[in-house]
Amino acid sequence: MTQHDDHHHHHDHAHGEAGSELPDIALRVRALETILSEKGYVQPGVIDAIVETYETKIGPRNGAQVVARAWSDPAYLERLRQDATAAIAELGFVGRQGEHMVVVENTPRQHNLVVCTLCSCYPWPVLGLPPVWYKSAPYRAKAVIDPRGVLADFGVALPAETAIRVWDSTAELRYLVIPMRPAGTDGWSEERLASLVTRDSMIGTSLALPAGDAA
Repeated sequence: MTQHDDHHHHHDHAHGEAGSELPDIALRVRALETILSEKGYVQPGVIDAIVETYETKIGPRNGAQVVARAWSDPAYLERLRQDATAAIAELGFVGRQGEHMVVVENTPRQHNLVVCTLCSCYPWPVLGLPPVWYKSAPYRAKAVIDPRGVLADFGVALPAETAIRVWDSTAELRYLVIPMRPAGTDGWSEERLASLVTRDSMIGTSLALPAGDAA
């Protein structure tokens, strides 16, 4: 596993096309979008709305179900630890960009943060489309150099005694953070628990929502 503790940075990436910011399919989609927009077949605003939906709602719902099951079922959590790709596939979430999954668990002693320092490797089957900020150079650089500062930028302040570990996604490994289960959720259904799991909490730039925010 490629990982970073505090300010230590070691990178051994294999991403396919060096320096490529988007997978081939995403480049083709973007080209098609541009052509259709120029010809007046679709409105850019409509496409933006669809992308936003898949980026923040539909896609992350898959990962939220994985987290909720892990919170609820110790046997499932253990399967995730042993073979996350297979355990995630049990829930039907498979496909390109999700072949080599690893889960990392937040605890009071350690918080996990995911980045891809060379491009934008991201677990599409469980998180949907990567947010723009995840692909940005400032996030990719600062997450390694100053992860606590990145969390502060996202409004997260952790106790000084909580260590922060940064995990660097590659074409071979993609990570899903299991955030800490919020207090006051004993006996909750998986569906209700999933409503507390956000995309950013599964990247590590935020925490799970408190119990009072349940849908």
